[in-house]
Amino acid sequence: MTILVESSGLLSSLQDLGRPGYQHLGVGPGGAMDDLSHRLVSLLVGNPPELPSLEITLVGPVLLFEEDALVALGGADLSAEADGLPVPLWRPVMVRAGARLRFGKPLEGCRSYLAVAGGFKVPPVLGGSGTHLAAGFGGFHGRALRPGDRLAAAPPPPELYPGLQRLFASETRPIVSLGWFVPWFREQDCRRPTELGFIPGPQWLLLRPEHRGPFLDGTYRVASESDRMGLRLRGPRGQAPTLERKVDLVSAGVTAGTLQLPPDGVPILLMADRQTTGGYPRLGEVAGVDLCRAAQLRPGEPVRFRPATVDEAQDRWLRREEWLRGLAEQVAERMLK
Repeated sequence: MTILVESSGLLSSLQDLGRPGYQHLGVGPGGAMDDLSHRLVSLLVGNPPELPSLEITLVGPVLLFEEDALVALGGADLSAEADGLPVPLWRPVMVRAGARLRFGKPLEGCRSYLAVAGGFKVPPVLGGSGTHLAAGFGGFHGRALRPGDRLAAAPPPPELYPGLQRLFASETRPIVSLGWFVPWFREQDCRRPTELGFIPGPQWLLLRPEHRGPFLDGTYRVASESDRMGLRLRGPRGQAPTLERKVDLVSAGVTAGTLQLPPDGVPILLMADRQTTGGYPRLGEVAGVDLCRAAQLRPGEPVRFRPATVDEAQDRWLRREEWLRGLAEQVAERMLK
């Protein structure tokens, strides 16, 4: 099964759950910015989360399906349609050969994820199939998609959603979907301003005392310079947080969720493609369970930090994983109907 990229959009790349275990060699894990959406769309088409999905940023591509395909779309609502018919989110969808999947106005969120049953066929590199854009390896030739690219995928397994496949065979519409959907909104809260759980870190107490309260009470906005490496967060004019004194720090390991404070006073929330070490003061960490929501923030959108503890963050993560396990069991039952 192949998909022709007629238009590439703003930034479309294959991403998975990353390639952990190489940070000590200078290779960051990378992976999907919104790991929850990636996992959910993969679940809906019967793929393990280790297989890549297509991460689509704000302005989507135009994709020509050259063969029938079973897909799922989730994450941001980018007004997807196939030959004029809206493509529903968070449910399995059969797409007919010859249909063009297009994306229009971004209605909510920043990144959408497209999974294809059977998975995109790309060679693994260092145990992962996602695209490391900075280093130029993994995914589709180590880069974002370009017009003229052809993505190969395995054919959809015939045993998946037999009822949907029978309905698809009896109709002529370009897409056919089921009536149920994954209740993703229970975990992916898109209310604005987005609140992110914040755990104070090594240099938090070096922040001026008069700046700590406003930092936690204030509202920041995502700067246009933000990317997959990190979100730059601008506060109200004249309220940039600063340290009590200048400090010389030895570079130390960082991770997704590390909140750094560079000299210009514009905090950087490190994300999927962050560097492996950093020398800027580390104010703290954003709870890992909240990074999927941070990934859906667009430039200009508001974000706030809510004080949290390690125990609270771990408890929320475990509750989300339990919810995902239960959801996987329910979807597995529906796949046979």
